[in-house]
Amino acid sequence: MLSRKILVFSFLLLFTAPLAFGQSEALKSVVNSLAFYRQKGELRYLSSAKKSVDSLIVTKSDSSNLEKNIYKAIVYSSIAFVDSTNQLNNPPDFVAKTTKLVDALGEKKKIYKYPTELDFCKRCLSNVYIRLGFISIRSMEFATAVDNFKKAQSYTPTFAPLNAYIAYANSKNGNLQEAVKYYNTLLTADSTRTEYVLATANIYKTMGDTAKALNVLQKGRRFLPTEKSLLLEEANIYSNRGDYRALEPMLVKLLDENQANADVAFVAANCYDHLKQYDRAESLYLRAIELNNSAYDPVLNLGLLYLKQSTVRNNHDDVQKNLERAALWLQKAYEMSPKNVIPLQLLQQVYAKTGNELQLQKINDKLQQLNN
Repeated sequence: MLSRKILVFSFLLLFTAPLAFGQSEALKSVVNSLAFYRQKGELRYLSSAKKSVDSLIVTKSDSSNLEKNIYKAIVYSSIAFVDSTNQLNNPPDFVAKTTKLVDALGEKKKIYKYPTELDFCKRCLSNVYIRLGFISIRSMEFATAVDNFKKAQSYTPTFAPLNAYIAYANSKNGNLQEAVKYYNTLLTADSTRTEYVLATANIYKTMGDTAKALNVLQKGRRFLPTEKSLLLEEANIYSNRGDYRALEPMLVKLLDENQANADVAFVAANCYDHLKQYDRAESLYLRAIELNNSAYDPVLNLGLLYLKQSTVRNNHDDVQKNLERAALWLQKAYEMSPKNVIPLQLLQQVYAKTGNELQLQKINDKLQQLNN
C-alpha cells in the first residue's frame, strides 16, 4: 500500500594500486610495458608485458622463482581485470589459471616480501569476480553469482558492498536465511543504506516474521533519521497487522512528510477510523480522494464511515445527514467497482434505515443479478 524503493545494485570498481614496484634487471621489460600501459591505456602494452613475463618462466627453476611469478600474477590479473571482452584472445580458462596462480602465491612462505604486489593482484581479481557475479545475475544464474561474489570477497574482505551483492543474489535464489545474514552485517552506523534496510525488512516479511522486520526498520531509522521511506514501511506493517495503537503515534510525522501522498492519507484515515476518531478519519479520507480520485478504498471506507456514524448519533437530523452521505459515497463506490457486492450490501443497510423501498428494491435486483 505504501510506496517502496526498488532495490538496485550498481557495479562498483575497487581502486587499483600503481603499476610500479621494485624489480630485478630481468623484469625491466615487464615493468616498462606495465608503465606504458598505465600511461597510454592501450591493451597492446599488457600483451607485451605478458609475452615478456612468459618468456622469463621456462624452466622448473623459473617456475619456482617467487619474484618472476609475482610479476606474472600482476600482469595476468591486470589483463583479467582490464580486458573484460577478451580482445587479447586469451583462452577460456585464463581467469581460472590466474586465480590459481594468485591463490598459490598467497600460500608461499616468503610472499610477505611482496605485500603491495599481492594486494594489487587480489584487488584486480576481486573486480573480475564482481563483474562475473553481475553477469550471472543478468543471466539469472543466482547460485553462480553467489559463488562469484564470495570469491571476490575472499580477495577483498573489507569491501562491505560485497555483503549486499551476496545477500541480493541469495535472496533471488530463494536462500532467504543466508540473505538476511549478509544484509544484517551491513546494518551498522557506518555502512547502513536505505536499500539494505528495506531489503532486509522485506525478506523478513516474506518469511512471515514481521517482528524482525520492524526491528530492522527501527534500527534503520535510528541510523537514517531523515529517510522517509523507512517510516512509511514501518507504518505499512502496523497498518497491515491492524496494530492501530502502535501506528497512531507515527501519523503526525508521517502525514507531515508525505502531504501529497494519497496512500499515506488513506492509511492514516483508516487508522483513525479503527480508533473511532471519526472526524480525523473523515478529513483524511476526503484528502485521499482529493489526491487520487480513482482510488476505490477511500471512497468505500468513507461511505462506511458515514453509515457507522449514523448509528452513534442520537440527533435525528445528524442521523439522516450521515445516511444521505453514506448513500452518496457508497453509490460512487459501486460505480467504481460494479461487480463488487460490498457497496451494494452496505447500500441495502442504508435504504433499509431510511425506509426508501424503491431504492432498496433496485439494490436487491442488482445483487440478485450479480449472484446469478
